Amino acid sequence: MKIKTKKSSINIWNNVPQFVLLIAIASLTVFPLLWLVSTAFKSSTENIFQSVPQLWPAQPTLDNFLKVWQNSRFDLYLWNSFFVSGITVILNLLFCSLAAFPLARMNFKGRDPIFWAIVGTTMIPFQITMIPLYILAVQLNLKNTYAGLIFPYVISAFGIFLLRQAFQSVPKDMEEAARMDGCSSLGIWWHVMIPAARPALITLAVFTFVAMWGDFLWPLVIVDKPELYTLPRGIASLASAFSEDWRLIAAGSTISILPVFIVFVFLQRYIIPTDASVGVKG
Repeated sequence: MKIKTKKSSINIWNNVPQFVLLIAIASLTVFPLLWLVSTAFKSSTENIFQSVPQLWPAQPTLDNFLKVWQNSRFDLYLWNSFFVSGITVILNLLFCSLAAFPLARMNFKGRDPIFWAIVGTTMIPFQITMIPLYILAVQLNLKNTYAGLIFPYVISAFGIFLLRQAFQSVPKDMEEAARMDGCSSLGIWWHVMIPAARPALITLAVFTFVAMWGDFLWPLVIVDKPELYTLPRGIASLASAFSEDWRLIAAGSTISILPVFIVFVFLQRYIIPTDASVGVKG
């Protein structure tokens, strides 16, 4: 027992440099977020650009949050972001799972080339496809509409890839048993694949929600009516509305990150992969 204790203590000391490096990286990553939240609570008498940043406000106040909420259309921006992100998540899960099912469980000519062609599109930057997407959206009369905001994100190559891998991990015995019970291909997709791939679906939902919630470029291009601004677009407009009062902009940014933080906290335990058979029990 003494030998094991010595070895374990030696191993711990050998890992100290790794721990120090990880703590340093985490500190550099978290510091801007802490500074943002701290600035949101600072009063107008405090210097937010002092050479040694003071993370804890000398006189914490909620005035910045109240001014942002009362003097801008922040409640509308918040609703637009919730609506657009929620609809996008639903459509993304639906279409990605429908596309991934045949690529994972059906045999047809050209299946693998089609799949790899879809995956290959992930290497194309959005800035390249943005112009043809904008032209198409204008031709479909989607400019300055909720549908126009959602249009480019109803399906994603990453979502197809993720769900295809999840569907492939489902035991074939479950699929064969469902067919013996009279399930059609669509029934197998709904009653077998969807429950079994729940962790992958939740992971895709979180990624899609976070990406859509923080998207700034496409709303900037497709929307020019303030009543359709999402939060990133609305926060950008705060700079001109409040003459670049960074306390108010920090307050608006702090409000905008809260929903993402809450979604991650409540759903992170579902992201952990589980055995496929667990999803169809009961």
